[in-house]
Amino acid sequence: MEIKQSIIEGKTSLGIEFGSTRIKAVLIGEDFSPIASGSYDWENRLENGIWTYHLGEIQAGLQGCFGKLAADVKTRYGVALVTAGSIGISGMMHGYMVFNKYGELLAPFRTWRNTVTEKAARELSSLFNFNIPQRWCVAHLYQSILNKEPHVPSIHFMTTIAGYVHWRLTGEKVLGLDDASGVFPLSAGGYNREMLQKFDQLTLPYGFPWKPEQILPKAHKAGTRAGLLTAEGAKLLDPTGTLKPGIPFCPPEGDAGTGMIATNSISPRTGNISAGTSVFTMIVLEKDLAGVYPEIDIVATPAGNPVAMVHCNNCSTDFDAWIRLFNEAVELTGGKISKPALYDALFNIALEGEPDCGGLVSYNYCSGEHITGFEQGYPLFARKPDGNFSLANFMRGLLFSAIATLKLGMDILTEKENVRLERLLGHGGFFKTKVVGQKFMAAALDTPVSVMESAGEGGAWGIALLAAFIRQRGEGETLENYLASRVFGADSGSRVEPKAEDTRGFIAFMERYTKGLAIEKAAVEHLR
Repeated sequence: MEIKQSIIEGKTSLGIEFGSTRIKAVLIGEDFSPIASGSYDWENRLENGIWTYHLGEIQAGLQGCFGKLAADVKTRYGVALVTAGSIGISGMMHGYMVFNKYGELLAPFRTWRNTVTEKAARELSSLFNFNIPQRWCVAHLYQSILNKEPHVPSIHFMTTIAGYVHWRLTGEKVLGLDDASGVFPLSAGGYNREMLQKFDQLTLPYGFPWKPEQILPKAHKAGTRAGLLTAEGAKLLDPTGTLKPGIPFCPPEGDAGTGMIATNSISPRTGNISAGTSVFTMIVLEKDLAGVYPEIDIVATPAGNPVAMVHCNNCSTDFDAWIRLFNEAVELTGGKISKPALYDALFNIALEGEPDCGGLVSYNYCSGEHITGFEQGYPLFARKPDGNFSLANFMRGLLFSAIATLKLGMDILTEKENVRLERLLGHGGFFKTKVVGQKFMAAALDTPVSVMESAGEGGAWGIALLAAFIRQRGEGETLENYLASRVFGADSGSRVEPKAEDTRGFIAFMERYTKGLAIEKAAVEHLR
């Protein structure tokens, strides 16, 4: 009855996150626990060499996941979801979404997965003396300028997928600090003024009718109210007309920031690992890095603290494909097994593999991978004739491959910059099977890895917590205190320590992996 009354009175917060393969909505109560959810599966498509989603798919996914959440509320509590205390939108960071003054999309949405901006990213990194990754919005913008794409002069607004959905629902062109930090470099809680001036001078000869800062969404710190659900937005979100307008929104955020929130990893010397379609670590820094590294992004927490981000484009897509293949084999014999049970069985068998995977090696490059210098990728598996080709070693090799590039990036922070961690928390599909993902990640990074039960709700829960922050925030309360004292309390998750044998095995695998990158290069060159 208490939850039902909270729903009726609008004492709830709603979070919706647009992930790479799933859009998820989570409704939380006054104690921050999830009370209902809904999801919508989708998949990016490769069109004309560009990884993209269509605007119609974004709208269908938004309505689909919200509709399932509303149905879940009705089934569980017997009431309609008429209002909420607050709403937050999050999604895949980076990419390229540009619109003209009429709100029309000027070019196909280019997701973070595209590695087509090498020249722009290299030139901007040199100009700013600051690493600009290929997937950042400003890199896509400048590459479009270098390519002389005809839509560029008509740009009126540039944003991310979270910023786009928030704009459609509220009319406000804003972003949270984490998502904004993947659009253009930040400084002192806003876009870096010196770099904006440099970019302005760089683009001045082209004679565009806009300046860079005019087309960027405003950057807002967590805790700021960033608009209200409009009548048009309410109809877009809920075509049944049940949901009423006027609900306040928190700033839209990136999936990196919501991962930090969902794992309570926003304080210095803490970090989190998000491992799903892509894999990345977010390490909150005590001080700026001494060097500039193309493998390391400098972004921000939703509260504005500097974060070192190691991002790899490929993680689960390849082993997902193999597991689908194994499921076909099961069905061919007349068997039947649920997807979660099959994943658990195959993940757990990997624990029985040899520490170094028995001489097997795998590359999970379904797309390019900047850390190892690949603009394009081909999934690849290889073994020595005398290798121990067992199912346990094969699965262990697939899972090691999923986090191998992450290891290369993290080595820069720990070995070159002497970054130290007190807490590293994991979330995402790689950690769904208990212990296995933690054990292998701990071996790869030689660091204890924890997983919280609550983190299983992922970024949708994280953005719901940020939405709750704007309405439940105490006077002068910081985001760090809000999470530590009110949301998580003493919950630090289940912890797995690295074992020396597993760490040595992963090092042996990595030696084989790095030597074999020439094989992957040959595959890209000759299998086009």
